[in-house]
Amino acid sequence: MSDKIKVIKEPTEELPFAVIYKPKALASAPLNEEDSENAFYQAAELFPKLLEVQGRKNVEHGLLHRLDTATDGLLLIAATQEFYDYMLCEQEEGRFIKYYKAGCKYDNNNCRELEGFPIECPSVSDWMHNPPAPKAIFHSLKIESYFRAFGKGGKEVRPVTKDSGMAALKKVGKLKLYKTELVMLESCGESVNVVCRISQGFRHQVRCHLAWAGLPIINDPIYNKNTLGTSEQLQFSATALEFINPKDGKLLKFSL
Repeated sequence: MSDKIKVIKEPTEELPFAVIYKPKALASAPLNEEDSENAFYQAAELFPKLLEVQGRKNVEHGLLHRLDTATDGLLLIAATQEFYDYMLCEQEEGRFIKYYKAGCKYDNNNCRELEGFPIECPSVSDWMHNPPAPKAIFHSLKIESYFRAFGKGGKEVRPVTKDSGMAALKKVGKLKLYKTELVMLESCGESVNVVCRISQGFRHQVRCHLAWAGLPIINDPIYNKNTLGTSEQLQFSATALEFINPKDGKLLKFSL
């Protein structure tokens, strides 16, 4: 498997941003100025103008979002400060949309066997007791929660709801709801393919929400009780991005 990015769209004067494909096992962003083993560094080698943007973190420059190292897919990187600042506002307003595809195994006991999850995911409570029939087509569903860090060093996250209790709510930094919209595709037995849509993302949001819903991603080493610590490929990809072009107000969409 290649550890090199693929350029989906080069930055231009009219559209001052790059869209790249990041493969699995490659980090999205550098840890420090000397770190070259990441997708942003590879993009900046091809397009040095990306280094002129001042980001929220100095080493990330115009990188507008990140993917987990185990996740492959599309990343958006600003090539001008004006576009970067515009997209930060769009993201805050929920107008920078990201899509993901996940291969899942239905398991309504998954979050009960992992510590720290709320007892039940309200949005999909019917699923939890009525597993999907083979070859079924599902309507869209929405999962939402606050998040808190969890586990040793806070390397994991857990959903928190208004009913979680004061102990869990006190561990939430900012009381901000994060939403994951799901569309269920054709299923076969316990296997289900899912398309997910988010407008604002928290670390591990989609992976954690799917686990909470009883749909842990296949080979998830953190949120699937059957594959904890596995080194097999996570069945999860960031497949599309969409946002409004500030030049003409038209919707731009990039997909694999």
